[in-house]
Amino acid sequence: MKTIVGSITQRGQVTIPAEVRKILGVEPRGKVAFEIVDNQVRLVPLKYTLESAFGAVKPPTSTKDLNKAIKDAKEEKVDRDAELYRS
Repeated sequence: MKTIVGSITQRGQVTIPAEVRKILGVEPRGKVAFEIVDNQVRLVPLKYTLESAFGAVKPPTSTKDLNKAIKDAKEEKVDRDAELYRS
């Protein structure tokens, strides 16, 4: 077992040593999770967060596409409701 010592700032911040970041596979601005089991803390990389997903889906480039999607959805809803009333 290898031990690497770090310091805690007055604000409770700890710099993760480069060797540990490399093992975890995290980069600057990455996220880690602290897993606590039986009073033992384990540092693990967090691969998926809301922040990491931000920007993954491109917004529509035109409101025409969005307006068409809204119109289509409304028409489908009318068709479904009409089918229910015919039954």
